[in-house]
Formats: sequence, C-alpha cells, structure tokens
Amino acid sequence: MSALDAQFLNFETAANLAHIAGLTVLDPTSAPGGVVTKAGIIDLLRKRAHLAPPLRRRLVEVPFGLDHPYWAEDREVDFDYHVRELALPPPGNDHQLGEQVARLHGRRLDRRKPLWELYLIHGLAGGRVAIYTKVHHAAIDGIEGAEVLAALMDLTPEPREVEPDDEPLETAPDLPEMVTRGFSRLLDNPSAVLRFVSNAVPRLDELPVVAQIPGAGLVARLIRGLGWTGDTPGPELPDLPRLTVPRTPFSGPITPHRRFAFGRLPLADVKKVKNAHGVTVNDVVMALCATAVRRWLVQRDELPAEPLVVGIPFSTRGEADDDSIANQVLLATTTIPTDVADPVARLSIVSTAMAAVKERFSVAPATWLLEFSQAMPAALSGLADRAAFRLAARTVPVMNLMISNVPGPQLPLYICGARVLAQFPVSVITDVSGGINITVFSYDGFLDVGIVADREMVPDIWDFIDYLQDALTELMP
Repeated sequence: MSALDAQFLNFETAANLAHIAGLTVLDPTSAPGGVVTKAGIIDLLRKRAHLAPPLRRRLVEVPFGLDHPYWAEDREVDFDYHVRELALPPPGNDHQLGEQVARLHGRRLDRRKPLWELYLIHGLAGGRVAIYTKVHHAAIDGIEGAEVLAALMDLTPEPREVEPDDEPLETAPDLPEMVTRGFSRLLDNPSAVLRFVSNAVPRLDELPVVAQIPGAGLVARLIRGLGWTGDTPGPELPDLPRLTVPRTPFSGPITPHRRFAFGRLPLADVKKVKNAHGVTVNDVVMALCATAVRRWLVQRDELPAEPLVVGIPFSTRGEADDDSIANQVLLATTTIPTDVADPVARLSIVSTAMAAVKERFSVAPATWLLEFSQAMPAALSGLADRAAFRLAARTVPVMNLMISNVPGPQLPLYICGARVLAQFPVSVITDVSGGINITVFSYDGFLDVGIVADREMVPDIWDFIDYLQDALTELMP
C-alpha cells in the first residue's frame, strides 16, 4: 500500500470517515421482469469482480507497524455480507432517500473485510430503485471509483459478455519478507528526508497545513526568487494566492453524523454559460458552488468579509509511468469569491484563480510530496499523519470546504438491465476539510451533484440544491 493510501487509514476516527461512495438511481422497467434483485447484483459481481480489483482486496497488517499494510486479493468474497437490501417507507421521496444515504454514509467499514459495501434500496417514488455503494478511500480514488462503476455497467440492457478471471491473485509477502522490507525502508529514511527538504522549501505554499503557518509563503517566495525550485526543472513556479481561512458555521471539528442532498443541472445550460463567458465547465461549476455557499451564509447572516478557501482534489492518474493501483490524487487550495456580490464577477474571479492553480501544477505537479510520504517509515508517518491532522483540526484552519468535479460518461448506462437515471457522488468531510463537501459527476447530459455535510452544522442542506439551480439561471445568457 502506498503512503497516501495509508494516510486515509491513519486519520480515520469515529467522526472522520475515509470512504467515498456513489448513489446510483435506476429505472428497473428494462430489467428482466422489471425488477432489480440482490441475487442479480451478486451474480453480476461474481462475474465481474476481477474487473474491479478493490472489491476483492483486503488489508494485511505488517507486524509492529514496521511498514504500511499490504493488499491481498481474495477470489472468494462473501458477497452476501457486502451486498445488503432495504426499502424506504412511502412515499419514498428524494429527502427520505437522502436521509437513508446519510445514515449509511456515517458508518465505518469493517477493516477485517474487503473495504466496500453495497446497498440495494427499494421503495423510491415512481417505481425507481437505487444502489448506494461505498469503498474506502485507501482502496480507491475518485477517478478509479468511476472506473469500478463502469466495470459493473453496460451500454445496453443486455449485459455484455466478460472473459472469465484467469489472472493470478495479488498476494501479500510472507511475514519474514514484510519485516525485512520494513527495516529496509527505515535504513533508507535519511536520504528520503534530504530529498524532501530540497523539494519542499521552495513549495511550502502548496502544503495545505504548512501554508497557513505565518511566514511559510514568504519563505517559499524568497527561495523561488533566488532560482531554487528543488528537483523540478523548467520555468519558475508561479505564485499561489495567499490564503486566509475565515470562520464559518461549518468550520471546526465535525460529528460522526451526516446529511446528504442531491440534484441535477443540465450540462447543456452549463455549456451555454461557459461559451458565453469564455471560461471552462469546471470554472462554471466552481462559480455555481461559490454562489450557493454565499447565499446560504447570507441567509444565516454569517457571510465572512473574506473569500472562503476551498480544497480541490485532482487526479495525477496518467502522469505516472506505471499502472499503480495506489491513489493518485492531490489537493490544491484556492479561494472562491463568496465576498463578491455580482455573479458574473464571481465567475471571472473563479476562472482566474483556477487558471493560476492549473498553471502552478502543470509547471510542477506535486508528486514530490507523494514520493516523500512513500519513503518515510510507516510507524513514523502514521504518528505524523495523526498529529498533523489533530493540529490542523484544532489550531490552524486549512480550508472551509471541498469542491470536486469528476467527468463521467455522456451516454446512458445499465446495471442488471436497469437504466441508470443518475449517478450522484457521496464524498468525504473531515475536521480539516470543513463540514461541507460538494462533488459533481457528469453523466448523460447532466451534472449530478452530491452534497455531504455535518448534520449539526448544516441542518438545511437541501437549500444548497435550490441555490445551485438559481445560480445557473442567473448566469444564463
């Protein structure tokens, strides 16, 4: 397991949960007999689990914490344990579905089993059914999560034929080899630390926690001004904005309890706004989220004078030279102009800020941080992960919320013969990232929006869906 994957295990507590999920809404009329059954889903999973490796991986711990855990594959998975079934009471509306998903999302996964669960949910209004699937972030990132879903989906109601599994299973090393590797990493640590210092000093303003320490950004800019960019060749690194994280009602330590709301925005309308203002689809998404958060804060008379700071996960998948199964996701931070009243001006400011982030990471993708984390001894990194997380949660505000935009397929898909009507993402909130996460997944002509929030901090979460729709309307040409 990579160090980044291990970090998702290390920081997890009763309140800070590290799984990501998806809510798939289905029309079963095209399925055999017009129904989707637990037995049918299990049969599909048995045939295709090898196309989605996280479904068969389980953790193997290293004695004494000398190294990060390993992944091992099980060909015989207890699907009857992992696949569960329930029903909503009448009338089965969206708010009831959101409440049920929020309760499921607030439960930890059992680390003694492969780190995933799937719930088939009946009783939705209009004869629909839903599938809620959650997988631990240590086993999957947002991009790979979409790939796992794609392995289970088809382009037609008739399931495609899949070649049987004849690949050898991925196994963990035996006990002596685990211990030997752990000691080897301990011996290599001094050189890893030196490499980290060389690369980190000119880039302190990229580290979400360190960047908030007074003087860190100034040091980084002075070092870059002297021409020192570590091992990164090429042009000088562009400056990132100086970030001050204001307090909001969704700042501070979160509880174990969640709320979840979901909705859809027409992709064609988003593209009209994009074309009219000469920006990107992602710029429009960020601006809509900024507007929705601003309106929610204004309604509560809690709008800070400063812009909010947002965390933006992005994938580095495709930049590496290998086909690693590890998470390949990094986190950028920037501001969103919640302090600006004019919606068009907000869109323009968002576009400029996102361009600066893209320029910085296109010049020098921050893979050096992942490489350093991987080189640290596991026992030390586990302690450091937990200590840094507690420090950031209690003393140094890192960001106000998370916003993510994940591209998806623009054609209809099917599961067990039932058409996928929508695919709503259900993501992560933590003490560090803030009590709101807005994630967008594009599917078949729509942007499917999933909003996760702390139950105590954001009691009126469905208002955000209305505000997003209003924000798009006011930007339409």
